[in-house]
Amino acid sequence: MTQAMLKGSNIPLEATAIRAVLRWTPGTGVPDVDASALLLGTDDRVRSDEDFVFYNQPHHPSGLVRHLPKKPVQDALTDTIEAEFSGLGPEVRRVVLAASADGGTFGQVRDLSLLLYDASSDAPDSTDAEPIAIFAVLPETGKEAALICGELYRRGDGWKFRALGQGYESGLVGLATEYGISVEDGEDEDAPDDGSAAAEPEAAAGPEPAPPAAAPSAPPAAPGAPPAPSAEAPTQAHSPAYGYPHAATPDPWDPHRTQPMRPPAAQGDSGYAYVPPQAPPLPPQAPAYPQPPAQPPGQPAYGYPPQQPAYGYPQPPAYGYPQQVQPTGPVPPPPPPVPAQVPDPHFVLPPQGPQFQNR
Repeated sequence: MTQAMLKGSNIPLEATAIRAVLRWTPGTGVPDVDASALLLGTDDRVRSDEDFVFYNQPHHPSGLVRHLPKKPVQDALTDTIEAEFSGLGPEVRRVVLAASADGGTFGQVRDLSLLLYDASSDAPDSTDAEPIAIFAVLPETGKEAALICGELYRRGDGWKFRALGQGYESGLVGLATEYGISVEDGEDEDAPDDGSAAAEPEAAAGPEPAPPAAAPSAPPAAPGAPPAPSAEAPTQAHSPAYGYPHAATPDPWDPHRTQPMRPPAAQGDSGYAYVPPQAPPLPPQAPAYPQPPAQPPGQPAYGYPPQQPAYGYPQPPAYGYPQQVQPTGPVPPPPPPVPAQVPDPHFVLPPQGPQFQNR
């Protein structure tokens, strides 16, 4: 009777040899799966690299653990590991059954399971016999590239099987390294030891760029001749003024010092003469204040007849004097005469000073 295994469960094994068959459903985008076995000692590590049985090392030196070729079964594909317990020495405490995904992860593998068959000499062929146990291997994250499907371990004088399903994202290399397998990089083995590999990256970088060609030097001047002018006329910003060099910084007192200066050959001396800067023309600006309106024309000068006023308006005075305006209406009556003032007979003068009073 086949026993369905759960992760972490174990069963005793009565058979003296076991055939562990790894089965999955192939298809488009499904990576290939490889079965392998590691023989571990009492320290849970391999004794040497020969204790690692896989497709590149299909037989253990003892011949008791071996890797069989892959074989299709109906719509599935299988990879098999066989192990004989009777001949294994006491130094071998466990046989780890592992699987690795070639070119992908186990999240892409469908219907992965491990089946255990009795591989004793008197047992029927596994293709017709019923498996002892079956364990559906499920990855935890789907990113694992290697899985420990289960392990065969000693218990007293017998052997047992435990279902595990522990994953490694580092693949078969990470799994083998954890159990003491020395994994060598093929690129390091093929690399030469004379240091030529280190020189290749430098050669691939290409030759160094050539330094820029130096400018041709001018021929020496004749004695007493003025120096030849430079190709570019110096400007006030980087030429000496009044015979003294100054830094190429703007002058806060003259921000327009960008006029070119004459070369020394045009002046007949070895220095540079200061050329006063020319301010650019200012653009026309609108007046800050509104202009007063135009004044009316004044009075004509003396000797010129005045302009005739428009109809219905009085004529301005001639020659600066006001003109007598003749009345055109009726003459008003004269005002009444003012009556003569009659002295008051009862009027008495006020008293006079003592010098005028009779004593």
